[in-house]
Amino acid sequence: MSITASMVKDLRERTGAGMMECKKALVESDGDLDAAAEALRTSGQAKADKKASRVAADGKVVIKREGDKAVIVEVNSETDFVAKDENFAAFADAVAVSALGSGSTEAADLSGQSIGDGKTVEEARTELVAKVGENISVRRASIVDSAGSLGFYTHGARIGAIVTLEGGDEDLARDIAMHVAATNPVCIDESGVPAETLETERRIFSEQAAESGKPPEIVEKMVSGRIAKFLKEITLVGQPFVKDPDQTVGKLLAAAGASVKSFVRFEVGEGIEKKEENFADEVMKQIEDAKQEG
Repeated sequence: MSITASMVKDLRERTGAGMMECKKALVESDGDLDAAAEALRTSGQAKADKKASRVAADGKVVIKREGDKAVIVEVNSETDFVAKDENFAAFADAVAVSALGSGSTEAADLSGQSIGDGKTVEEARTELVAKVGENISVRRASIVDSAGSLGFYTHGARIGAIVTLEGGDEDLARDIAMHVAATNPVCIDESGVPAETLETERRIFSEQAAESGKPPEIVEKMVSGRIAKFLKEITLVGQPFVKDPDQTVGKLLAAAGASVKSFVRFEVGEGIEKKEENFADEVMKQIEDAKQEG
């Protein structure tokens, strides 16, 4: 059976696979569009499974909002090159929309949610892996729901933050979200600092101060001063506001009669150990993988 350009076009639109892959699948299926599509999906899943063990520590953070709800999602790729690809960006956006609509935030739950065009998140991910030649993963998502002021901020595509306030307005909430994105505070205030963290810092400061040879009462004052400085550095309300370092975030909020209810911050790849590889070697490796898959 003769394979026409329109048949290849139809299969490509249905599966997202490359033109040569579509033509090959149609030839092997004797022009049966459904059989060719199924073969491409099977092939795509095999490729995705093969790449699943490869570290995906690059990618994109996406924030979407609808009314009083907002979602922040991190989708990972192996390289910055793919992270900037329009197909990857469209997938990340679609995952965020799906998460917001379904309320799913666990990657396992999200994988089965609809992403449009009759596909699930996992089906779309598998097709994208086959198209871009890299491991793609939906790493995490968080949904924020607030009847108060809600603001968000993204720094490029790599860092995003959502903040909810009691009091204040959305402009203030966005400013605080910008601050959170820039400074990465541990918690809102001192009450949120883990006891073990505080104890560890106190022990370290005490040992350092004791080496000064000063009297115990002076050592205690030195330790108290260092603990106070440490708390200002890691708590949101204690930090100097990024847009006006002459005042703390706490003072800014107080002047507006507002307080922070919650914040969430994602940064691409944080906590993922990324293997450093020579770029030329990585290109050759991908060429060899493509040959084997072909």
